[in-house]
Amino acid sequence: MALIRKRRLTNQQTRRIEAQQTRRVDEESDGELREGLIITHYGRQLLVQELGDNIDSPVVTESQGHSPQDIPLVDQQGSDQLSQKIWRCHARTNLPVLVTGDRVRFQVDENTELGVITALHPRASLLTRPDRYHKVKPVAANVTLIVVVFAALPVPSPLLIDRYLVACQQADIPALLVLGKADLLTPEDGLVDLLAEYNALGYDTLTVQTDGDLSELIAKMADKTVVFVGQSGVGKSSLINALIPDANLKVNIISENSALGQHTTTTTTLLPLPNGGALIDSPGIREFGVWHLTVDAIRNGFIEMYPYYGMCRFRNCLHKNEPGCALIAAAAEGKVLPRRLASLNRLEDEAREAEKNA
Repeated sequence: MALIRKRRLTNQQTRRIEAQQTRRVDEESDGELREGLIITHYGRQLLVQELGDNIDSPVVTESQGHSPQDIPLVDQQGSDQLSQKIWRCHARTNLPVLVTGDRVRFQVDENTELGVITALHPRASLLTRPDRYHKVKPVAANVTLIVVVFAALPVPSPLLIDRYLVACQQADIPALLVLGKADLLTPEDGLVDLLAEYNALGYDTLTVQTDGDLSELIAKMADKTVVFVGQSGVGKSSLINALIPDANLKVNIISENSALGQHTTTTTTLLPLPNGGALIDSPGIREFGVWHLTVDAIRNGFIEMYPYYGMCRFRNCLHKNEPGCALIAAAAEGKVLPRRLASLNRLEDEAREAEKNA
């Protein structure tokens, strides 16, 4: 008896089949539009949690620009809103790329229990990062606080923290710097001084211990949609488990050989906080490139340097070794941290190199 081999579909055939399935669900649905919140994104499918229907803000039905709107977010809905049914959905092809945290309208087929996302509410904010293919990838929407976590192990990189802060500034999302694993801190590692430097610049900061008192962190996250970012292994998942006991997230032990964290989170998931608000858990990233930003956008991310921009002798000053540079003089006088100026130079160089190779 001859073996019957399963024919392998091409990408075009796969997309055609998926489009047919989406149209079928759309046609067979009862036409009722429901309000939803994307709580998990993986592959081409999304999990949408059904919410109430009390949203009156406009929606996006085609790929177009979105301006921030005063729209209801998950943290303003109340705990009862998050107890609705979860649907597995596809998105219509005329919509932008959807991410966890997006507020959407969708239709469902009660028979197959599948849904189609038909419209997107305007986003209050959008967090993005470059991917491995040098394209800008959206990470999460409607975020109102970014918690940047670092710890004694793995050894933190101030440049990486500066990258996060530039990205926060570009996205217009407030940042909270959290120094975790307080029990591992020593006077020699200088991390307490590092945190104090950021606090002096005007950033909100906090020191925590995962199994200690987290009440201050909980208070700062209240009624907000929060994203934790930071190197793998700094304790993000452990903190999330402590803040949300039923999150049931895996926590990996830092590799003793490489001293680098092991990636434990594989999808971007929204988790409701017990005291109101929500936390979006995204995969750990060791590098957070900002090469896609312009030099002006990067400079905008160094808030303490605003008074010195435009004060240099030369209009095209690179702030490295040019005579009459206001930033170099400020660093020499202790008004600007030399390491922050070095970070600015490094990130500007990356941006110029990316623009040259584009």
